[in-house]
Amino acid sequence: MATPPRRFKDAIYEQLARIGKAVAAPKRLELLDLLCQGPRTVEALAQQAALSVANASQHLQVLRATRLVEATRKGLHVEYRLADDEVARFVVTLRGLAEARLAEVDQVTRAYVAARGEPEGVAGDELLRRVKRGDVTILDVRPAEEYRAGHLPGARSIPVDELAARLHELPKRREIVAYCRGPYCVMAVEAVELLRAKGYRAHRLEQGVADWRARGWRVEVPRPS
Repeated sequence: MATPPRRFKDAIYEQLARIGKAVAAPKRLELLDLLCQGPRTVEALAQQAALSVANASQHLQVLRATRLVEATRKGLHVEYRLADDEVARFVVTLRGLAEARLAEVDQVTRAYVAARGEPEGVAGDELLRRVKRGDVTILDVRPAEEYRAGHLPGARSIPVDELAARLHELPKRREIVAYCRGPYCVMAVEAVELLRAKGYRAHRLEQGVADWRARGWRVEVPRPS
């Protein structure tokens, strides 16, 4: 017969394992990463994660059952968001642990970036120093709704799919640092490729807003008009 301490430990680790089970699916990790950028409807999440709406909804229900995400009905749609900033820190920490322990993460990332011409990554600390000196233009190339949900201080918003038509808005003589959702997001890679092809001095910031928040750095949210 199990003793009270044994039953206590079994019960605790059973609850901890619920989180592990919830994030054991790659697509659920991607959905959490997307929600780090801001609230999304099921339909938007399904499109961005290359899932059917039904599959996205099933994954989100698992995340909701472990209280990692919350849902709110808005008209005909259901909008999901992270339960709190602690979940975003968990996602960033999990990614960092994988990068530290799994060489394959670095191999896959390097292979992809190298095939695209390897835009130089800029560390967040170095970017912060450049921003404080006023040396660079920070470019947020995520969708506009993600920028409105929170962005790096001083960043200007030009979504990557609008960049070619809006190059005239960027100063040609200033260095540009583009960022998107984090180290595995390719929008900033594409933006830097375009900018360099047009003669701009451009670099890719490896961190995104979730990384910025996890470090305790300030994130700007536009005031409602």
